[in-house]
Amino acid sequence: MTGAPRPGGALTDAERTRGIVALMVSTTVGLVGQFMFSPLLVFLLQARGLPASQIGLFSATVWVGILVATPQAARIVAAIGHRNALILSLAIPCLTMAGIASTTQLWIWTPLYFLAGMAVSMRWVVAEACIAEFAPAHRRGRIVGLYQTLLGASFVASPMLLAWLGPTSPSTPWIGLAFPLAGLLVTLAVPPLAPIARPVHGIGLRALARTAHALPLAFVAGSVGGFFELGIAALLPVYGLAIGMGTAGAALLLSASGLGSTLAMLPLGEAADRFSPRRVMHVCAAANLAAALALPAVGWSTAFAWPLAFVWGAAGGALYTLAMIEIGHRHQGSDLISATSLLVVGYTTGSLIGPIVSGVAIEWSVGLAVPAVFTAAAGLGWLLLVAAMRRADR
Repeated sequence: MTGAPRPGGALTDAERTRGIVALMVSTTVGLVGQFMFSPLLVFLLQARGLPASQIGLFSATVWVGILVATPQAARIVAAIGHRNALILSLAIPCLTMAGIASTTQLWIWTPLYFLAGMAVSMRWVVAEACIAEFAPAHRRGRIVGLYQTLLGASFVASPMLLAWLGPTSPSTPWIGLAFPLAGLLVTLAVPPLAPIARPVHGIGLRALARTAHALPLAFVAGSVGGFFELGIAALLPVYGLAIGMGTAGAALLLSASGLGSTLAMLPLGEAADRFSPRRVMHVCAAANLAAALALPAVGWSTAFAWPLAFVWGAAGGALYTLAMIEIGHRHQGSDLISATSLLVVGYTTGSLIGPIVSGVAIEWSVGLAVPAVFTAAAGLGWLLLVAAMRRADR
């Protein structure tokens, strides 16, 4: 029994704890299946002989769906409520994954993948906003860090599970589908919240632009984090194959990236409770650049690809996590949804650009273009972060 919807501040400590646990478990379990599907589809398309640039464009489809849906998150939550939005956010991926598993037609996969991205957007925004709202202020960094650690764990486990099951096994897509179904059931334990009021900056795309003007750091940190944590990760299997790795080794490059996200988030969340998140952002931006500058070493030994993927997963994910912690400190209710939407739009923008740029760079020159592109992205990202921080201090 869930009871009548109430504002987040009116929930008991037990209800808040139940909500946090249910959100962590349901989102993590759901993402295991979705993170299995992403590299699975890449391998299937690679086996058909599609060029890396075309695979990158297809991989970006899910991020286009996220980018389209995210500005409407506050509107949808206002219309149907937090809990119903969370339920819908896993019900739709279950249907789209079943549709993709039932056919080999790329023209069917593409719109379904786009629709799945729209649903992922809703889960992403609402779950993270609820986690931040349920968490007490003095422990918000720890709880958000733990949540991001669990998401990173799903990123590690998914390609490992895919490698164990085998990308060519006909049962693999259906096993992946079982995870979001389980997450959908766990979501029912999330306590319902009262309807949100209209955000200060309004609702919709124009309102999101006004929020971006007021909170540039959220958008920039999200964009840089998305590019390095998930954007380039979408093409890591293709990159691994291009530098001479086997299929299993190339798939497990994703695990190296996810392992970085998993191990870094909780310590950085703890640090955010004690120190300024912005200072840690500088360190993460520097780590991204250092890893990009070291990328030519992969030409000497493919083993160098593992630590570099680890660094990008850790530093990229940390930029997003630290921005989420800062948003949680500054906003609540409807404005928290809007601020989280902006962060997700930034992250999605980086994640959308990442596979497209990476695919073109891999086709052009895996030894020259890839290091040059990644170094330029890391350097520009650091400069934009510094500029956004200075503007936020004015």
